Amino acid sequence: MTSKYGPAERKLLETAAGRLYSNAAAQGQLPAEDPRLQDDGELSQALDLLLDVGLLVLNPSKTQYLPVDPSTIQNRVVVPMSREGADLLSESAEWAEMFSNLGQAYRRATRSDNAPITELTGLTQIDNFLQAMISDARSELLTAQPYGRRPAQELAAAENRDLRALDRGVKMRTLYQHSARQSPATREYVAELTVHGGEVRTLDEFFKRLIIIDREVAVIPGSEDHGVALALRDKSVVDYLVDIFERAWERGRPFTAHEARNEKAIASDVRAMTIRLLVEGHSDPASAKRLGVSTRTYAGYIAALKEEYGVQTRFQLGHAMGRASTHADRPDDFEDLDDIDSV
Repeated sequence: MTSKYGPAERKLLETAAGRLYSNAAAQGQLPAEDPRLQDDGELSQALDLLLDVGLLVLNPSKTQYLPVDPSTIQNRVVVPMSREGADLLSESAEWAEMFSNLGQAYRRATRSDNAPITELTGLTQIDNFLQAMISDARSELLTAQPYGRRPAQELAAAENRDLRALDRGVKMRTLYQHSARQSPATREYVAELTVHGGEVRTLDEFFKRLIIIDREVAVIPGSEDHGVALALRDKSVVDYLVDIFERAWERGRPFTAHEARNEKAIASDVRAMTIRLLVEGHSDPASAKRLGVSTRTYAGYIAALKEEYGVQTRFQLGHAMGRASTHADRPDDFEDLDDIDSV
């Protein structure tokens, strides 16, 4: 049953009708013969609403309008509105579920089993495809997200989508690089995800973005600028990518584990990766990208190594590390990564 009261009636009650009721409450009554309350009077609409709602009643002698306690009237007006709102929410959820089912049927019908690779061009098409596929996920989502920090807006959109999947019973595992631990927005996202059953780990090494849905479809980058993505459905290829993910997952360290031993191990991972990139001769921008940090942060890592080995230049650092390689490993000097600003 639809309530007969809406925004227009509420607005009138907030203004002229409200003032008229306040006068009645203050005086204990309103005289029925007041010309402003007659059919053509300036307060006739306000009076009609108060009578209809039940906030005023005409006494038996029909000479006065008497005020009624609003608390005795509220439930009669508000409860039907609440029921109507709940019914609308329930109905909207049913419609959304219906459209989701129809969307799955459409995508199954239009998907060609003879096309194991689908090229997706442009961020809009890629995002729409991922939204649809993840909404259709039935059992498992595996994702690898490199480059450290993710934009807060992107995380907010992902959180809503991922939590809905987890609430449907979909298992979710996500890999980040160690540098993602320095992002407050990422930490908040991971905390919420793990409360709902998601698992997140981090790695020191660089990897490409990867999303695998139900071990049936894998989405990988199709260009360096991420303007193109490839959706792969070939079972052999998808199985191969799942195996790569599983191997990386085994090497990863739990995001939510903050005990000293885990933090020390992560610092050691970052130090070892920095040394490896330095020895291999990569440029600072390339090395920073592989570590998922800014060039300023990477420069801080190099500065920490110089201080650790007691040298001034990179040439001296390389020589010192070469000499040290024949001796026991040096102690870690990246134990508190929060001291160096991340991306």
